[in-house]
Amino acid sequence: MSDELCNQKHALVEKLGVLIESKDQLAPVEARILSYIILTGKVGTTFEDLVTKLCASKSTVSTHLNHLQDLKKIEYFTKRGDRKKYFVMNQEAILQSIDDMINTWSSQKELHIEIKEYKENENLRISDESEKFDLEFHDNYIQFLNEATKSILELQTKITNNINKN
Repeated sequence: MSDELCNQKHALVEKLGVLIESKDQLAPVEARILSYIILTGKVGTTFEDLVTKLCASKSTVSTHLNHLQDLKKIEYFTKRGDRKKYFVMNQEAILQSIDDMINTWSSQKELHIEIKEYKENENLRISDESEKFDLEFHDNYIQFLNEATKSILELQTKITNNINKN
């Protein structure tokens, strides 16, 4: 890998790590490990690579790898004649994240529909036009959630089909 690509990967590991750290409530090094695994792809990365590339101690990397495996976010494979474990993303974990996202969006949509219905009923009661609720935000947000859900369901189908091929 060229120096430029190596630097780009390092910067992306950091950016993605910060995002994963806050989103998934993971420890900083644990989030960087997951980021590095994501950016390494299906060729996998070894324990030794993680220690070297992330400048972390062996015990720290080992602890976090075990935790990520317990969370079913990563898995490993071995190569014939090679004693190393190669860590990769667990595709099922990606599908679970998508399911969680869909459930969250569904709950938000239901809440916005309820709020909109309440405001519509209140608007019927209010005679002064200037005091009526503006419902455009709710309409737009519900539309956004519908479109986002449709899009993520398409991604989920593609990932599922890809898993079933392998």
